[in-house]
Amino acid sequence: MSEEIRKKVDEEWKVTAEKEKKEALDKNEAYHEPNFRLFLSSLSMQAMIALGRLENPISGKTERNLDQARFLVDTIGILKEKTKGNLSAEEEKLLDDALFSLRMMYVEEKNKG
Repeated sequence: MSEEIRKKVDEEWKVTAEKEKKEALDKNEAYHEPNFRLFLSSLSMQAMIALGRLENPISGKTERNLDQARFLVDTIGILKEKTKGNLSAEEEKLLDDALFSLRMMYVEEKNKG
């Protein structure tokens, strides 16, 4: 894809996102801005679903997929490594706590067999 096309798509994205945000605010509807806390929470919840600790909101069932859980926990580990020195103290603590908890849950589930 050419750089010109990429720039056009990026600009269209920005315009569309701003329009949607304004419309939501005008209607007094919630508009959730992405942030690190929300991103980490999303990954953590996906891992907990894969660990069978939370119900899958799509199927309505509790399912366990340890391969997927490990992949998600490892992904959060990569995120920790790659963001080192770029997070606020609060974000770093949130990441450390999430990673520790998910690793402990993974070990518990793995030991269940």
